[in-house]
Amino acid sequence: MRPKVFLAKRVPSEVEAYIAQYCDYRKWDREEEIPRQQLLEELSDVDGLLISGGSIDEELLNHAPKLKIVSNVSVGYNNLDTAAMKARGVMGTHTPGVLDETVADTVFGLILGAARRIPELDAYVKAGQWKKGSDDHIFGIDVHHAKLGIIGMGRIGEAIARRAKFGFNMEVMYYNRSRKEEAEQKLGVVYRSLQELLQESDFVVLMTPLTPETNRLIGREELALMKQTAIFINTSRGQTVDEEALIEALEKGQIRGAGLDVFEQEPVDPDNKLLKMPNVVTLPHIGSATHQTRFDMAMLAANNLVKGVQGEVPPNLVAELR
Repeated sequence: MRPKVFLAKRVPSEVEAYIAQYCDYRKWDREEEIPRQQLLEELSDVDGLLISGGSIDEELLNHAPKLKIVSNVSVGYNNLDTAAMKARGVMGTHTPGVLDETVADTVFGLILGAARRIPELDAYVKAGQWKKGSDDHIFGIDVHHAKLGIIGMGRIGEAIARRAKFGFNMEVMYYNRSRKEEAEQKLGVVYRSLQELLQESDFVVLMTPLTPETNRLIGREELALMKQTAIFINTSRGQTVDEEALIEALEKGQIRGAGLDVFEQEPVDPDNKLLKMPNVVTLPHIGSATHQTRFDMAMLAANNLVKGVQGEVPPNLVAELR
């Protein structure tokens, strides 16, 4: 008997065809996220679930007695209750690696956009405000040869460091829970304590996964350590930052600006003060959102799914479930 799976996220037709070779499947075929209750009702007979976000918790597992694997179409997996899954023998996978370079591109887009005020000045020109005369009020700051601090030196952090070091001649520092001596030798990056990194950096990039230890890692104390001229970039998860503290730091001029791809609440509240600040560049959590990268992520997730329902160990088990 062929394994049964449910696709709770739309995937490209080629990915769906691959899954169809090995599994019987049902799917959610709309752009919006599947309603929670409808998802629960789909799980009574499935061996595998492909999903992007959505809490995989005791409630869901209780509705899925045959479930063998949850395949997350994401590198992050804070939506997985790994303790509950481990207790029931349910595998959980994610999609690392295939999005590293794309996310690093997005990070540099935010760095350049915030430093050179590109979105702000785009609006300035289109609004007909560009006049002859002194223009020093619209100047930005240099990225080249500046000091970049990366919090979280994983694969994406290394991709950011390569761009910074070899593309922009930046001085790159990093903070990580463990030293990355190979990266230090290969890329010429320098390890710093979190406090030292915040104090010295012209640009601070937050690239940590969301864990209990990194929840609100950046708060009032950390922001107060940063230079007044510094720009803060977050492409990790919104919950890694105390958003109210960030708003306060920006309002008081404690830091120069920010570039954000993630927020505490997503989609972001239209009344969020961050959206009204010209010195903050905002994106709708699209760090990995190119057609090719999202295809590659979906195909990797499908491969994980198929391996899991066939009784094999999938290649991208999350660390807590290995």
